[in-house]
Amino acid sequence: MRTTRTAVAPRTSTPEVAAHLRLVVTRAARRLRAEAGTGLGPSLGAALATVERFGPLSPSELADREGIRRPSATRLVAKLEEEGLVAREPDPEDGRSFRVSLTGAGAAHIADVRSRKDAFLARRLEELSPEDRATLDRAADLLEDLLLEDRPD
Repeated sequence: MRTTRTAVAPRTSTPEVAAHLRLVVTRAARRLRAEAGTGLGPSLGAALATVERFGPLSPSELADREGIRRPSATRLVAKLEEEGLVAREPDPEDGRSFRVSLTGAGAAHIADVRSRKDAFLARRLEELSPEDRATLDRAADLLEDLLLEDRPD
């Protein structure tokens, strides 16, 4: 069973807690990307997940959701299409544009990546005590409330 780190001096200021949390979340995200073992970079992976969640989407809608410019979204779509992960279809409201949806290969890719990440976390969580797992579960709820409450859907 994995033991928790030796307690360090408590972080007493909000900026200290914020800096520590940012560092840990960034490292965790980097580690999970590495565990995914996929050839897609973070931008392509994020765009693919956005298409899965909100698609079909026009390039402009994808750009808005990803916080990027439309030409960047169009390039991401082209790369995802080249990989067979998304497919274009005519936009029924605008004949000059198109919408992007997930392909079967795209859905399988996302499922595989999530499975790898979940398996990694599950292996690591098994090393913790039940109390520490419960603490992390509660921390995940707090992080979700803290960081995701104002996210546009």
